[in-house]
Amino acid sequence: MKLANEEAAGFRVARPPALERVIARLERLSLRPEFALQRELALARALKPYIEGVAGRIIAPLAQETELANLSLYCDFYPEDGQLTLIEQLRDIITEHIPNEERAWLDPLKHSYVDLLELTSPLMAGEALTLRSIGDGTTFVVPDGEVVKDRAVGEVLLTRVIRAPDAYESGKAVWAGCGIVLSPADANALLEMTAEWRREMEVNSGSFTLGEWQEFAKRFGYMVLWAFAELRMAALVDAVIHIQYRTDDNRLYLYAVALYDHHQYRFVAAGLSEMKELTPDPAADVKQSSAKPVRTWVSIRLTGRP
Repeated sequence: MKLANEEAAGFRVARPPALERVIARLERLSLRPEFALQRELALARALKPYIEGVAGRIIAPLAQETELANLSLYCDFYPEDGQLTLIEQLRDIITEHIPNEERAWLDPLKHSYVDLLELTSPLMAGEALTLRSIGDGTTFVVPDGEVVKDRAVGEVLLTRVIRAPDAYESGKAVWAGCGIVLSPADANALLEMTAEWRREMEVNSGSFTLGEWQEFAKRFGYMVLWAFAELRMAALVDAVIHIQYRTDDNRLYLYAVALYDHHQYRFVAAGLSEMKELTPDPAADVKQSSAKPVRTWVSIRLTGRP
């Protein structure tokens, strides 16, 4: 997208095998019957604009949005019924052997969060890629990813990275599996939208203790997903309002009349006839096999009438 008027580019990248197995274990835990309601609550919160808002009736979440919502469930969600988090539940399992190479990823997962990461170095084959959070400037170094090989310096990734267990204090990290590429303008719009919601939360609660960016993103990272959903919806609306429908002879017409044909046909026709900006155009009537007549109105400006 460019200022929310171009299609977003999603990407996927392979996770380390041990990390992949840990995430698969977390997924299985989340699907247990006793956790079903909590899973539903977590995903409903992360994908709220599509479930409760207008967006869901028009567009579906991108696959990457759903996957980031799932990662939020595994890593960020605290059950509302007193159960342990999924990571805590996995850590406490004693009925099956979980290799140490898998357990080593539990703390990094626990401390990961959704972020807006700017590409600060060009991707060179076989070389690591440096990313900088536009939220607080934290830098991460991730393995080169074929999926972003054509991206330009300055573009921003809505994604999640996980610090490597063997180098946690350094900036070394791995991809969490997916992300969405944004233009700098769109990324800043997401950041500002999220910051505005944060300010509203602080004012309404009377508390300014939501923490720095990392703490806020860990607790309320789903708001970044909300902002992206709103940006997608705004992009669609912006595209639709600039569409002009024309007849074969290049005259504008109101496609909405044809699109929303319903039992209030006479009411719509009467309303259009009363509009001073329009005039009926019998010459443009089109014969159809349908018994319902087709009527056409044109702009007075286009007819040349005073």
